Amino acid sequence: MLLFDSGSEVEGIHTLELNGRTVVLMFEEEDDALRYAGLLAAQDFPEATPEAISREEIELFCGQAGYDAQAVPSGFMPGTAEERLMLAPPERNLDTNEWREQQEQAPAESAQPAVDPELEAFRRSLEGLL
Repeated sequence: MLLFDSGSEVEGIHTLELNGRTVVLMFEEEDDALRYAGLLAAQDFPEATPEAISREEIELFCGQAGYDAQAVPSGFMPGTAEERLMLAPPERNLDTNEWREQQEQAPAESAQPAVDPELEAFRRSLEGLL
């Protein structure tokens, strides 16, 4: 899987929105993950770092976060437009600057900011994976 700002306070996971589902890609080959990260960088995304995490841990995390885990096997050849997104990111993406600004400002907000329970569970799950 790919993480943005790996190991930092603003760490995030790369996801795709496919037919109303949020999908986390699980690359079997590190080279495929590095290539995908390079394609994201070419689209001005923050640096994405491949992280080797067991399939079971990713699937557990995704289940708890309400995401779908999608394996990208070695030698994968897409058959549909949706499957092509597993090899190359879409041309149109969500703006990561707003997400990053929100993450960086969060500690500076009020002493007791409102916490979304789903987001908090997601954060704890992600920390547990590390």
